[in-house]
Amino acid sequence: MAEPPYRRVVLKISGESLCSPGGSGIDPAAMGAVTEEIASVAKGAAQLGLVVGAGNFIRGRDLAAATCVRRATADSMGMLATLVNGLALRDALADAGIETRVMSAIPAGTICETFSRDRAVEHLSAGRVVLFAGGTGSPFFTTDMAAALRACEIGAQIVLKATKVDGVYDSDPMSNPAARKYDRLTYGQVLADRLGVMDLAAVGMCMDNHIPVLVFQFSQPGNLARAMGGQDVGTLITD
Repeated sequence: MAEPPYRRVVLKISGESLCSPGGSGIDPAAMGAVTEEIASVAKGAAQLGLVVGAGNFIRGRDLAAATCVRRATADSMGMLATLVNGLALRDALADAGIETRVMSAIPAGTICETFSRDRAVEHLSAGRVVLFAGGTGSPFFTTDMAAALRACEIGAQIVLKATKVDGVYDSDPMSNPAARKYDRLTYGQVLADRLGVMDLAAVGMCMDNHIPVLVFQFSQPGNLARAMGGQDVGTLITD
């Protein structure tokens, strides 16, 4: 059997992938579709770490801008919401026969493990999916940054950034039918052109640690397996 192109990956999915389009919370059908995609690759040779956002519940920056809630508090609320999503996804994956552990940057010892790099690697090496919840544990950082940070810590070969569109474009393809898709980009191009595909600080961290980022469309069935198999999907960001 051929060796997989990646031994260990971190997948970043949005919180909105767990709710119905334009909705909020957790939708059973959406959760089922996400679970099916992850389960399709979880028993393969590659080790899978997972970071899920919280946009289906709260976005700290938006809440702080619209209310009297301080930004640091709003971000803490968002980090807690990622733990809610992580626990739900853990149980959904368990029902699919996938052994999964939630590790939170915010200690929540009665419901999950606190993040430890060594323990996370042990779980991954044992074939378990590891859900990294709680963001980075600090405000003013995105879950994109959490994905980049965890990828660096566990020695991942790539960050898979799941999005609504099939890669990175020079403008918003939803509003501009003439938008041009990139098959490959350098970190420098993303940073210089401020392409809004990923938190730029997260891109910088991946650049500094030579971890490629693959941006791909998650809603297309089978795309996760194709991405993990090294097939030509989405946009690859590298040196």
